[in-house]
Amino acid sequence: MTTTAVTPLTVHRAGPRFGAEITGVDLTAPVDEATAAALRQAFLDHKVLVFRGQHLTPDQHVAAVSLFAEPFDHPTAVKDPAHPLVYPYDVRHTGKASTWHIGGLWRDPVFAIESLTYEVVPELGGHTLWADLQAAYDDLSEPFKVLLESVSAVYDGNAENYAQGSRKTATGTITEHPVVLTHPDTGRKGLFISTSATRLTGVTPAEGKVLLDHLLRHASSPDYTIRFGWRPGDFVLWDNRATWHYAVDDYGDGARVYRKVIGVAPETGPLPERRS
Repeated sequence: MTTTAVTPLTVHRAGPRFGAEITGVDLTAPVDEATAAALRQAFLDHKVLVFRGQHLTPDQHVAAVSLFAEPFDHPTAVKDPAHPLVYPYDVRHTGKASTWHIGGLWRDPVFAIESLTYEVVPELGGHTLWADLQAAYDDLSEPFKVLLESVSAVYDGNAENYAQGSRKTATGTITEHPVVLTHPDTGRKGLFISTSATRLTGVTPAEGKVLLDHLLRHASSPDYTIRFGWRPGDFVLWDNRATWHYAVDDYGDGARVYRKVIGVAPETGPLPERRS
């Protein structure tokens, strides 16, 4: 890994395009505004940040996400008894997320951030992949980029179908998102597509099928990916508007237990100063 010093924290780049591990920051303690600002800049620069061995409590997990975005009260997620903005997952009961996907596509705008604190992980395997959707967009031809500007993808818009244990009943509710997203914080364009897309608009059904298949394969190319393995206590957060992710299912019936906190863009203005 290439190492870049940023006082008082250090950013260890995970790859040439995106992703980083952060050291020198204890998220279980109050974070001063200068450090918080440096973390927010690192997040914009690297899109996926990993903090090893933090062992955050539910309250600390919410506070950590609050440095970057507004914690979101999910309407259908199972809540942790210790905090209503924390959502516990045990894949032996909730199932695995072994597809390339973006979180919160039932919502417009989607989640700005998703984050996990790992509690139990398999002895081997159970890694997570992320792909840089902005880099994937950059490598498309200019005529293809022009075409995609007028195309949207259709998703299930019923939040109930995204709840743990949902039978995903059809309700007719849909949400559309453009397949090219201009990031609201950086102005950088990127693909915005997920394997749960049912069809594309702005093109014929036959054209949409071909385009969707190509976009999904292109965005998941190893050329745009990074991979992280986990230990109990690790904390990760990622830009849900610039990346998509895939939880590798290579650990059989092994245990994988984690807590999730979601962040959305504040409704009014920039984030206020956080814990000092």
